[in-house]
Amino acid sequence: MLFSENESQRSFNFLFSKNPNPMWVYNQNNLQFLDVNEAAVVHYGYSREEFLQMRISDVRPSEDVPLLLEYLRQKHSSLDFTGRWRHQRKDGQIIDVEIFTQTIDYGNYKARLVHIRDITEHKQIERTLQQSEARFRVISEAIPVPFIISRVSDGLILYANTESLHTFQFSPEYLVNRKKVVDLYHNLTDLEALLKVLNQQGFIHNYELQLKKADGTRFWAIASLQYLVFNNESAILTVFNDINDRKNAETKLQEQNEFLRIIFENIPLMIALVNANGKLQWVNQEWENILGWKFQDFQTRDVLEVLYPNSEYRQDVINFIQSAQRIWGDFKTQVRDGRLLDTSWTNVYLSNGQIIGIGQDITERKQTELALKAQAEREQLMRTVAQRIRQSLNLQDILNATVQEVRDLLGVDRVVVYQFNSEMIGTIMAESVEPGWTVSLGVEIPDTCFQTGAGVEYYQGRKRAIANIYEAGLTDCHIRLLEQFEVKANLVVPILLEVSSQNPGSHIWGLLIAHQCSGFREWEENQLDLLDRVTVQLAIAIQQSSILAQAQTELLQRQKAQIKLKTALAEKEVLLKEVHHRVKNNLQIVSSLLQLQSQTLKDPEIIKVLRESQNRIESISLIHKNLYTSANIGQIDVADYINNLAASLLISYQICPGKISLETDIDSVSLNVDQAIACGLVINELISNALKHAFPNQQVGTISIALHNIDNSIEMTIRDNGIGLPDNLDWRNTDSLGLSLVHDLVTEQLEGDITLERDRGTVFNIKFTQLTLHSSISNGSS
Repeated sequence: MLFSENESQRSFNFLFSKNPNPMWVYNQNNLQFLDVNEAAVVHYGYSREEFLQMRISDVRPSEDVPLLLEYLRQKHSSLDFTGRWRHQRKDGQIIDVEIFTQTIDYGNYKARLVHIRDITEHKQIERTLQQSEARFRVISEAIPVPFIISRVSDGLILYANTESLHTFQFSPEYLVNRKKVVDLYHNLTDLEALLKVLNQQGFIHNYELQLKKADGTRFWAIASLQYLVFNNESAILTVFNDINDRKNAETKLQEQNEFLRIIFENIPLMIALVNANGKLQWVNQEWENILGWKFQDFQTRDVLEVLYPNSEYRQDVINFIQSAQRIWGDFKTQVRDGRLLDTSWTNVYLSNGQIIGIGQDITERKQTELALKAQAEREQLMRTVAQRIRQSLNLQDILNATVQEVRDLLGVDRVVVYQFNSEMIGTIMAESVEPGWTVSLGVEIPDTCFQTGAGVEYYQGRKRAIANIYEAGLTDCHIRLLEQFEVKANLVVPILLEVSSQNPGSHIWGLLIAHQCSGFREWEENQLDLLDRVTVQLAIAIQQSSILAQAQTELLQRQKAQIKLKTALAEKEVLLKEVHHRVKNNLQIVSSLLQLQSQTLKDPEIIKVLRESQNRIESISLIHKNLYTSANIGQIDVADYINNLAASLLISYQICPGKISLETDIDSVSLNVDQAIACGLVINELISNALKHAFPNQQVGTISIALHNIDNSIEMTIRDNGIGLPDNLDWRNTDSLGLSLVHDLVTEQLEGDITLERDRGTVFNIKFTQLTLHSSISNGSS
């Protein structure tokens, strides 16, 4: 049937003006508006007359106008084109739109017809949808979980939403119709178990398992499975928790809507659609199953009044919904049988004013959270108790702190620490008791129950929670003992100490007891465990206190022994210094006798011999003088000794000042007495020999003495720049007493080596091993 031109124009005008989406016509040459429909006037806020005075660039943000003009220039020859832009309403609000443009003849103008779709709210919810009218499609993209559909016969994946592709890191072409669902499971036994239960029940909710991504990495997920029919094939819907995006398959709108309808009827999340007036429009099966209500129950009832009957609480729910935030909120929802169910909800606003409510039952999660919170509180209290216990190493302070903290922790009437002695007779060492109840601390308790074997189980480490002392199988003597202190129920945990690290095992030190006096009490299992953990800390503190007391006793004994040792050592040092002082005095007497003897003689050679002997005695005497004036009675600082010895020799031989100079390079080395005497005699002989023979006729010269400690050895060099020893002189075999004495002292007394150099004077190099005082004593004793 053909329409006339006027009929076609009228049809166009009707469809244009009554179209629910904004439409306009503009002049292609100057971009001037030629016509707008009613929806454009309402949506943009401009009147029709205002529109006709404007250009299409006037509804664009100023920063987008250059892009628009360039875009139109590129599309100038195109008959039809589409695009997504930002428009600006009269009130200044920026909106996102999708436009569809086609060329038309409009009167005498070359014009374009523009169909506009507002996609602002869709972009806030998730990626812009191609068809805003597809209600189920919007819902699908709003569900924050991934899902896949696999064929029952061979497990081939027929469909996967966008979030699934993102989660598993597969491309759409590689995953759909090419991969099997078995490739997504890390453990094949999980899939086998799932299919077995699915065959028996027809569905599975919240099954925890491990999945794997395209790169082989594993991750945990909670899966729910449900049978369905997809494209006339038996299939399985698998849904994973906490996923937002999904793949929008490029299929026809009708197939997509049917596909989404099937999903929403089976997805394990509560989904409800409510219009702008709060009337319930649609719910899925999960919503009905969890809340117990049917969709038909709310044809004439307000759904929020039924689910949240308390008006103040209901207002909180309404405020949450109206906030339009993409977050989850937890609420107590009343189900049909009157129970309050823990649920969590999030809301999605649609452009038509409708609201999608997505919820889930979080009862199990809440129970877990409460259990974890209670556990955390107990752990914090446990740390507080342990800290209080360990703040002191004093045993009584530890026990007092323990009973007070435990009573506060358990909320009981009395807590005591009961200690056994070697005969298993008990004494209450510490107590914390609520005012008004009998105090047991300091009271003499004739307790014979443990001595008769009533507490043998405690010796073996058993702990007990007694809710009623008359129904716990206690002995009569034990019941009578508890009745003295109004006890109705109690917790008893033994305090066990390790015997020793070499002897594994433990023995009972005492008991930690919590008394309930105001009535019988059913104890929680964690309370007994908590008390047991306290005893572990208490046992450690008791052992530390014991170790400290023992250490303090040992330290006191050691200090006394050190005082005695220092006193004895001081006495010995005084004695040794007195000995060295007397030896020095005796040597001085011998030296003085030699001096007196030399004064009675006239033979120069005899006088010289006596003077040499006197010098040798002086060198030994100087050693003993240094010893009794030294802070270290067993060691001699040779630097000071050698300098004094050399200076006394120059005085003894009456050397004129300025004739012979003495140079020394001596390390600060400590020698024992034997080595110091030997070194002194060697230096005495060699310097005396140089003073007598090296510088005849008052020749000017230098004598140098060097002594260094190198690698635990002593190297001593005595050098003069005099005339030197005769070349034909074998100094090791000579009639000279001095040189013979030097050779014997070095090789036998010092156990070292000596070499002679005759180049430009005389140099004696002596090397020997340094001996400590202990080495000297050891060698002497051997």
